[in-house]
Amino acid sequence: QVQLVESGGGLVQAGGSLRLSCVVSRRSFSNYAMGWFRQAPGKEREFVATISGHGGTTYFGDSVKGRFTISRDNAKKTVYLQMDSLIPEDTAVYYCAARATIVTSTTARGYDYWGQGTQVTVSS
Repeated sequence: QVQLVESGGGLVQAGGSLRLSCVVSRRSFSNYAMGWFRQAPGKEREFVATISGHGGTTYFGDSVKGRFTISRDNAKKTVYLQMDSLIPEDTAVYYCAARATIVTSTTARGYDYWGQGTQVTVSS
């Protein structure tokens, strides 16, 4: 069983930054593409970012392009989401997800394992 544990969420003012981390309990971490999704109250889960197994390919949702960065450290079995220039609309629970292939996916159903989520709140 693959376990994902997110951390780094919190309360931040608009214009600020946060970095989310997700540690994966899997020896072959580099064989997994990783993604970040978010879900605000009353809304559907939204794609945020994804990164391929070896980190060479990334994609971002339109609403976060140019503000968010995704990266991974395969030695630490960790994926990161650097969020800059945060706006109140970024407020949501952020979920880390793992996909049992090195190829990225921008859809939630493309992922096999999910973390428990971490709350990000951006105040205006």
